Amino acid sequence: MSQLSGDERARYVQHVFGRIARRYDLMNRLMTAGQDMRWRRETVRRLQLKPGEALLDLGAGTGDLGREAQRQQPGIRLVAADFSLEMIMAGRASGELPWLNADALHLPFPDETFEAVVSGFLMRNVGNLEAALREQFRILKPGGRMLILETTRPRSGTLSPFVSFHMHTVIPLIGGLVSGDREAYRYLPASSEAFLSAEELAGQIAAVGFQNIGFHRRMFGTIAIHWGEKS
Repeated sequence: MSQLSGDERARYVQHVFGRIARRYDLMNRLMTAGQDMRWRRETVRRLQLKPGEALLDLGAGTGDLGREAQRQQPGIRLVAADFSLEMIMAGRASGELPWLNADALHLPFPDETFEAVVSGFLMRNVGNLEAALREQFRILKPGGRMLILETTRPRSGTLSPFVSFHMHTVIPLIGGLVSGDREAYRYLPASSEAFLSAEELAGQIAAVGFQNIGFHRRMFGTIAIHWGEKS
């Protein structure tokens, strides 16, 4: 599953997230002990949004990042985009947002449309990481900001056994009990461990043209917030 690529990976991921859409938010809170909301607040703060700016919440899921952006800066022009119709439907049940069904590899926007683009737990799921980053670069205006909140491959250390136990035992167990889909929550640790390290992702971001790149790790090194600018 985590070894899939291209269209095959896209279909698998779309199917997985469609199955868990109704319990997605609850599982995020349980898996992270509520810390995911704190990471979203930090991610949006780093965007430094200004009134009137256009923001794309890419791979928006149920819209948590977009709603946090509206809370922090009510004057923005927001588009929340996801390629899972089930996730969009779940997001609509949580409150109104301007939704769009869209593929991160083929965004339906002209060049230089947005001042900012943000994604949460999207990039490890795309079929072509370089293409997804290039699309974000393309739709940003000069000076635009890109923020990525994502799981990252943790470093080896004294906490590694505990992190592994949580990811491979606790998360699938809770996922099975809450969502009834234990297999979907085996995908999370598998895709996280198969994804890039924080340093490697920063390199990929630089390779497509972003500048002023940086990142912070969170949650014992299993989460990273990356940023970059289109200079």
